[in-house]
Amino acid sequence: MNALYDIVGIPFGYLMMLIYHFVKNYALAIIIFTVVTKILLFPVNYKTQKNAARMQLMAPKLEKLRKSYANNPQKLQEEQQKLYIQEGINPMGSCLPAFIQMFLLFGVLDVVYKPLTHILRFSKSVRGDAADIAGTKLSNLRCELKIMNHLNDNPLEYVGIKGGEFLDKVTEFSSNFTVFGANLGKVPSVHVNWHNSESVILFFIPILAGLAQLVSSVYTQIHQKKVNPNMQGGGCLTFMMYTMPLISVWFAFEVPAGVGFYWIWSALFSFVITLGLNLYFTPERTEAINEKEKEKARIYAEKHPEKKTFMQRMLEQQELANQQRNGGAPKKSNGDKVSRSEMNKYNRDRIKEARKRMAEKYGDVYDENDNDFDED
Repeated sequence: MNALYDIVGIPFGYLMMLIYHFVKNYALAIIIFTVVTKILLFPVNYKTQKNAARMQLMAPKLEKLRKSYANNPQKLQEEQQKLYIQEGINPMGSCLPAFIQMFLLFGVLDVVYKPLTHILRFSKSVRGDAADIAGTKLSNLRCELKIMNHLNDNPLEYVGIKGGEFLDKVTEFSSNFTVFGANLGKVPSVHVNWHNSESVILFFIPILAGLAQLVSSVYTQIHQKKVNPNMQGGGCLTFMMYTMPLISVWFAFEVPAGVGFYWIWSALFSFVITLGLNLYFTPERTEAINEKEKEKARIYAEKHPEKKTFMQRMLEQQELANQQRNGGAPKKSNGDKVSRSEMNKYNRDRIKEARKRMAEKYGDVYDENDNDFDED
């Protein structure tokens, strides 16, 4: 797990270092960092929103299929996959941003947990000496935050590290590692001290993070119901709408406040982007984009017949699984089993095809007119 933090944290660390050295304030650096990452991810968000808008156009067709094959789930699945291929849509396309957001979170965590590494750029040996004084280990994810907190209370113990340079830089950085005087390296507590302004600010950071995500979730559900009144799974969506923000609040109380602070701005900027894209993808514009994408998919398929889309591979696997369940026997388009004569012809064709492949493999001559099989 630590390796994953390091891999994602290194590039984010360089980005955060550049931003921090420009603004000299950690909270402001997080806000700018969030804006930059949202800009970098905008093409992904645009593609996801476009895919969602095109899926909404397909909703009536999918509903028609569900009614036509209500008693044949296997056939319904096949027809749905064929429709996705025809429309050039991947229903799993919306999963990508979720994975990207997960990787982003690992990077943000690493940057917040390791400011001495990513922002102040101290070597491992220097950080090791400081860890020994603070009574912690570098392998501990919160090691550098513990060093900073210990240094603030015991500055004289760190005078000897790197000729006093370590003490000076960390002390200066700690003064900028705040928002309204609250240390973003500290973990918020539910046991808030209402007479301590820092404790109050840290307490409200997770709450605001959850509220920001809730606003975004509520808006998304309202919009989906508006454009697709027959949308199914309302109970599940409602459950997720309220559960995910609660999980965010709980998680934000378990990590440094800098993570929750990032989450607040990330949710707000995501809401703005989603709102803007929903206004952009009007029904008329979506219809025009849909036709263009379908034509693009058709031309690509003609030029690259050997390359299959995700949905084409899914459909082939489904058909293969169906054949295996039926003892390898094919079926008619209406789902009925083939007759005995049709089955015999199917087996003969398969054997001929196998012989042809063997002949080509070993350089033999294959005569397509040669027929060793008895006709029914």
